[in-house]
Amino acid sequence: MSEFPKTMKAVVMHAPEDYRLEDIAVPVPGADELLMKVEAVGVCASDLKCYHGASKFWGDENRDRWVEPGITPGHEFVGEIVAGSPEALELHGVQVGDRIACEQIVPCGECMYCQRGWYWMCGPHDMFGFKHYNGAMAEYMIVPPLARAHKVGKSVPAHHAAFAEPLSCSLHAVERAQLTFDDVVVVAGSGPIGLGAIIGAVHKNPKMVIALDFDDHKLELAKKCGADLTLNPSKVDVYEEIRNLTGGYGADVYIECTGHPSAVGQGLNLLRKLGRYVEYSVFKENTSVDWSIISDDKELDVLGAHLGPHCWPAAIKMIESGSLPLDDICTHQFGLGEVQEALDKVGDSAGASVKVSIVPGR
Repeated sequence: MSEFPKTMKAVVMHAPEDYRLEDIAVPVPGADELLMKVEAVGVCASDLKCYHGASKFWGDENRDRWVEPGITPGHEFVGEIVAGSPEALELHGVQVGDRIACEQIVPCGECMYCQRGWYWMCGPHDMFGFKHYNGAMAEYMIVPPLARAHKVGKSVPAHHAAFAEPLSCSLHAVERAQLTFDDVVVVAGSGPIGLGAIIGAVHKNPKMVIALDFDDHKLELAKKCGADLTLNPSKVDVYEEIRNLTGGYGADVYIECTGHPSAVGQGLNLLRKLGRYVEYSVFKENTSVDWSIISDDKELDVLGAHLGPHCWPAAIKMIESGSLPLDDICTHQFGLGEVQEALDKVGDSAGASVKVSIVPGR
């Protein structure tokens, strides 16, 4: 470790709304660990919820607040492997100098979910930047042996490469929808997850992909991501528009990526009978709908989606292809010392940001 500095800058969580940039020791990798030099880390809406204290949003005082004192946040990251034992390098199939991104979850490998192959639903559910494992809002971080690492080409700008995590999540939501060539697909929300869902849906080649958002700028970006039609619910009657397009029946698939309670009822009403509803969002407050729409009225398939299992290779391939409008998606980059500005930018719904990132070397 003599070739590395002894200390580094890192964001450390102390309590809700108490995140501090500190000088801490550069971590020393164990025999089965790797040391990564962080190149970029995206700031997720869940990072903002964590910052404010998740209990404010869940309405359940028994749930964890996510902020684990002493942990460094950041789960959407990419970086260069700078140290590791031969055993650790072999375990992950990498070499010193390789660039990798890691899945957000660090599965235990032992619980029922892991044993059955459902690692993304791991019982302990330890995650980078939230629980147990330090995240990437630091100059260096440890890649533990149970991490799921994926190589990323070095020709991709770092803040673009870090988009692999949200894109893989979006692709998983699309996979859950089981799209067919005849489907009319509605994606609610054109933020980072919604745009990724549009990209994923377009790659499945359904009959039509329709994007909904209240922000015309984001709808223009949805078009760049391949949406066939964009609709602003504040300007048009989306129910009438979509029924007219579908012979009065409604959409085949609705993928909810806004996290706003009103989007849930909207989706149930937009779908045809026997349609498919996919929910990806994490909500700030309890959401209530008329469940008879799901059962007696339409017999809908309602599916959840969590993380991005098995979708990372596809997400990375799309990013490496250079075909995605990532300069338009990855709108703002900040240094480590600007973490508050980055969080504020994510929380500014009236701002022009889409994907906000922190670049430690900036």
